[in-house]
Amino acid sequence: MQCWTDEALDNQNQQKVELLSDKVSRLKSLAFDIETESKDSNRYIDSMDGDFDSTTGLLSGSMKRVSHMVNAGKGNRRLMCYIIIGLVLLFFFTYYVISRVTAQMMMI
Repeated sequence: MQCWTDEALDNQNQQKVELLSDKVSRLKSLAFDIETESKDSNRYIDSMDGDFDSTTGLLSGSMKRVSHMVNAGKGNRRLMCYIIIGLVLLFFFTYYVISRVTAQMMMI
């Protein structure tokens, strides 16, 4: 009688060991996937850092050129005013043309 219960307990222990082994292997697989994902994310962030550095350099250079142009003298200021006025007029002209075309399309 004792032999039968020992054998049943041993079988139950073996089943539980197999279940535990499966769970441990799944956890190991998840840990490996997390490690791989974190390494990929770190590489992506590092490359983004380089992109931001180059963009910062480009923008600071552009700001220096604009600042130099503004501080260059009266002639450049007059030219900038003409350019700004021209762009504003171009915007209003484009707005007028688009509104006329859409009004005519609505009539048809």
